[in-house]
Parts: sequence; C-alpha cells; structure tokens
Amino acid sequence: MDVYSGEKKQQYLKEHSISNHFSFPIDTYIEVHDYQRNEWIIREGKKPDYLFYMVEGKAKIYTTHQNGKVSLINFIKPHDYIGEMELIHESYYSKGIQVAARSICFAIPFQECRTKLLEDVTFLRELTTFLSKKATFMATKSSQSQAFPLENRLAHFILELSDQGIYQEKHVTVCDYLGVSYRHLLHVIHQFCEKGFLEKEGRSFLIKDEQALLGLAEGLRH
Repeated sequence: MDVYSGEKKQQYLKEHSISNHFSFPIDTYIEVHDYQRNEWIIREGKKPDYLFYMVEGKAKIYTTHQNGKVSLINFIKPHDYIGEMELIHESYYSKGIQVAARSICFAIPFQECRTKLLEDVTFLRELTTFLSKKATFMATKSSQSQAFPLENRLAHFILELSDQGIYQEKHVTVCDYLGVSYRHLLHVIHQFCEKGFLEKEGRSFLIKDEQALLGLAEGLRH
C-alpha cells in the first residue's frame, strides 16, 4: 500500500472531493491510500484505524464462519464507505476487505476524527443514506437467486470481479456466493467459452465479448 502526498494527494482531493459530505474541513485529515490487487484494506478480526471511502477500484468482503469456512459476502465499489460499522460500533467484528483491482481510497483516521464524525449531522445523513442503500442491495441480492438463472448471475459476477478484462476468481468461492453446485458452474462457464464470451488462459479467463456478458447481466446491474 502506498500513501500519496504533495501534489498527487491534492489532485485526488480536488478531483474526487467529498468535502460536501462533512461540516468540518475533512481534507485536513484525509490520507490517500493506493492498494494493489489482493492487498488487504482490512484484515478480518483486526480493527481498522480509518474510515475509508473508495475513490477508484473494487474490493471483496469476506467472513469466516465458526466451522472455518470463508465466504465472499459482498463487493465494494467507488463511492462506498469501508469501516463505517467499526466507526459506529467499536466492538463490531471486522470483516476482511481484499482488493480485487487496484484501488484508491480516502482514509480518515479514527483517532483524530471519530468524535467529529459521530457529532457531524451532515456526515451522519450521508452515512444513513449509504447504509440504507447497502441494506436494500443485500435484500435484493438474496432474492436474485430465485429470479434469475445462473447464466445471468454469473455474467454479472464476472463483470463485477474482472480486472482489466481478466477474470480469475476461485470456482469454490463463486459456487458459495451464487449458491450453485460446482458441476453447474463449470457447465455454464464451458458454455460461455463455447459462445466466445470467455477464453481460458491458464487459471484465468479472458473476457472476449464484454457486450454479451453485459446483456446477460443487464437486469442485475440496476
């Protein structure tokens, strides 16, 4: 992870300003963090030192169950907050946040800003809106497995987790997230390759027809 300073930092603060989300001068406290693919923004069970706001990139949220099984539970995209639950509840058990594609995040230190954030009506309105949208998304996601066949849900998943046209998520993770059998998943991936949507390259897949995948995922992207 790199921390930007000087002109590079100021450029991001200017181009992706979030000052209107707060009633105090937030730019005074913001750090700009640059994460590479597979780096951890937050490690599971370890309390973060920052409230993050994703500016660019994408990340995955993981949790470990009591039986040791690790599950992918959600994605993080630009304009999402990370660590908001730890801000509100200091005893909250942190989920693991791993970068899926190079990501830039604004990092607001808890030590200097926790009290300011929790007393800032402007920010709390912003956070309430974000949390309500997040809850709505999770409720919608749980119903999509019944409303859409695997072809549509897998196309959406591939587009969400691809990085520069390359998709390389583990099949077992996908099966768990989409609630399908390993055999069914392999069958649909094979179909995507036969139709020219994907091309296998080692342990990864190249996206060869993004428009076809976008068409299949259309109903899940809005």
